[in-house]
Amino acid sequence: MNQAARTFAFIARFVVLGLALAFVIGLAWPGSGAFLRQRFTGTPQAPAAGAQEGPVSYADAVARAAPSVVNIYANKLVTEQPRQLYSDPVLQRIFSVPTGPVRTRRQQNLGSGVIVSDDGYVLTNNHVIANADDIQLLLYDGRVASARVVGSDDETDLAVLKVDAGNLPAIEMTDAESRPRVGDVVLAIGNPFGIGQTVTMGIVSAIGRQLNLSSLESLIQTDAAINFGNSGGALVNAHGQLVGINTSLIGQAVGAEGIGFAIPVQSAKDVLEQIIKTGHVVRGWIGADYGPVPVSAESGLPSAARGVVVNEVSPGGPAALAGVEQRDVLLKIGDEDILDASDLRRHEASLKPGVAVNLSGLRNGQPFSLSVVPTQRPPTSPVQTQQPQS
Repeated sequence: MNQAARTFAFIARFVVLGLALAFVIGLAWPGSGAFLRQRFTGTPQAPAAGAQEGPVSYADAVARAAPSVVNIYANKLVTEQPRQLYSDPVLQRIFSVPTGPVRTRRQQNLGSGVIVSDDGYVLTNNHVIANADDIQLLLYDGRVASARVVGSDDETDLAVLKVDAGNLPAIEMTDAESRPRVGDVVLAIGNPFGIGQTVTMGIVSAIGRQLNLSSLESLIQTDAAINFGNSGGALVNAHGQLVGINTSLIGQAVGAEGIGFAIPVQSAKDVLEQIIKTGHVVRGWIGADYGPVPVSAESGLPSAARGVVVNEVSPGGPAALAGVEQRDVLLKIGDEDILDASDLRRHEASLKPGVAVNLSGLRNGQPFSLSVVPTQRPPTSPVQTQQPQS
């Protein structure tokens, strides 16, 4: 046998021996291949088949949050008088006359609420308890307690109730640094259709949603099932911490599915603190109506410019007294950049009446700056949206 053949046979024997040894090691230690690849190449070990990165159950999160969620039964007396009905609308207007004595009946509105302090403060939606004569809460442990309204805020559709009872489990709220992100798992806890406390699961579908362009709302959108009776209930994260107060949904009547909304917990905290302190919510007002900046050569702004353009100035209002003019482009309020009209509305609402703030921007393409002294925002009609409330 020549030298080349002997060399080949020698190598072949060791290859066969190595394969046999690897086979035996693989049988005795199934994960050895992945371990060695990670050890010598730095490649992360792939998860085993069927392994899951997330929890297999959210029972712990529900156990933390559910005791803080209450069922609300808001009762009011409705007075009505029977009238003769006609199929013809004209006859209804002309001949609509009472046909019997005035009757009084009790109407009950269903909803949910969240215990936010161990001394008995409860957050819910304003539309759940509006005009109610009697409010009863069903607590998680089966107790029934009466509640009174401390205050409400139409613009955010929030109300604060006070219940006098002991051993109340307050929910844990997320802080400003733990804002929900799109894709986060969330759980909606409430009393849909009065059938009892129910938990549904979904994700955060979007943040910063507005259903009414002139409102202050900046809602969390979720596909967790929210139904009638869920209003005022808790939207919690996978750790059982409160991230929002469920408030409304877009229903199947318009062909929608899995589109619900919640008020962010930071907005709810601000309303809660003000109502507890003063009984109402105070917001700043500069007295101007504004909208998006039109992108044109005349605006003097780059195409990607932010800010707002002043469409109208209220006569005698703070902006008018400060010298703000129609068609001014506002770019900064105080030290903060103005992103868009919604952003400025939120900044404006947070201003303290009587405390001057600087507004800067462009007028006819030239920079300007002036000082505005905001006043308290005048009362507005409740925010109306075309979306059904839960």
